[in-house]
Amino acid sequence: MSTPFRFDPIELPAECEALRQEVRAFIADELGAGRWVPNSDFGSHRAADFSRRLGARGWIGMTWPKRYGGAERSFLERYTVTEELLAAGAPVGCHWIADRQSGPLLLRYGSDAQREQFLPGITRGEIFFAIGMSEPDSGSDLASIRTRATPACGGYEVTGAKVWTSYAHESHYAITLVRTGPAEADRHRGLTQLILDLTAPGVTIRPIHNLAGEHDFNEIVLDRVFVPSGMLVGQEGEGWRQVTSELAFERSGPERFLSSHQVLCGLVGRAGANPEPAQGEALGRMAARLWTLRQMSLSVAGMLQAGESPNLEAALVKDLGGAYERGIPERARELARRSRGAATDRFEAALAEAILHAPSWTLRGGTREILRGIIARGLGLR
Repeated sequence: MSTPFRFDPIELPAECEALRQEVRAFIADELGAGRWVPNSDFGSHRAADFSRRLGARGWIGMTWPKRYGGAERSFLERYTVTEELLAAGAPVGCHWIADRQSGPLLLRYGSDAQREQFLPGITRGEIFFAIGMSEPDSGSDLASIRTRATPACGGYEVTGAKVWTSYAHESHYAITLVRTGPAEADRHRGLTQLILDLTAPGVTIRPIHNLAGEHDFNEIVLDRVFVPSGMLVGQEGEGWRQVTSELAFERSGPERFLSSHQVLCGLVGRAGANPEPAQGEALGRMAARLWTLRQMSLSVAGMLQAGESPNLEAALVKDLGGAYERGIPERARELARRSRGAATDRFEAALAEAILHAPSWTLRGGTREILRGIIARGLGLR
């Protein structure tokens, strides 16, 4: 039976390998200077000064037009930089959302004024975005949102709430999904995206502390917040179509299987050159799954480079990647007990961090139930 999924093999061009060596040299310099410690979850570590250093090298907004501060490089070159930073455990969180999806959304649907206002600052590592999609009591049913934007003189007045907004308390703006039309039988109609200034009057950001006691998630309460009409993204009522266009960017990158990479590296180091047979087999299985996911993810990057919207393939990468990276710390606890090698403080810290953060890895970017529903529809099963 034929399937709608495509994962064509991708051969990285020579410029990507040259760029890879450049990124590795940069990372070695950063680590040598003690500017940061490798982490086990890309989404939970951020440093504004690190983002600015990346921006100075042209490694934020790499594929964007030069007129907006971009470098007009390929999606494959961006992929190369991204996977090296993630594999090294670099603190990429500040610019992550803006670089991965807010900027591309504005390039596709935003006005010229919006692009000129926001994109150069993003590429410099100076403007950070959050995502205003999920809402309290809505679960994964994004179409059920109740935050409403009503017409006001010169713009909109927005009232409602958003939740699980990662690092909204350290971001400047949030592209926010709101309801501007009546809730009809087709709940996807009447949704609109607005650029919300997170310092505007009426915006209250409440912290949500995670299992590790850290503050990354937030609830944003909006009480008659004025949003100028110039902050309307795309067309009013087209928010659902625009939101879904972001998903291939959000779900298919190497961040979907490298969150626990520092733990895997620590396991390999502890196993040594001659691991016990059971340990060697387990590590081999992990490495095979990692390589397969990387090839699938690279294929999606190639489709993005070709101007396609591989939403189904991205959902599959996210589902399989989430299962893989969540399983790493679980397997690591068992394998570490059998290891002949000495424990290191860095490995123990990485494992502890991964254990605490792993429950969120199969939630962010879409729960497994939502992803599998998308995949099932793509296969014609529902």
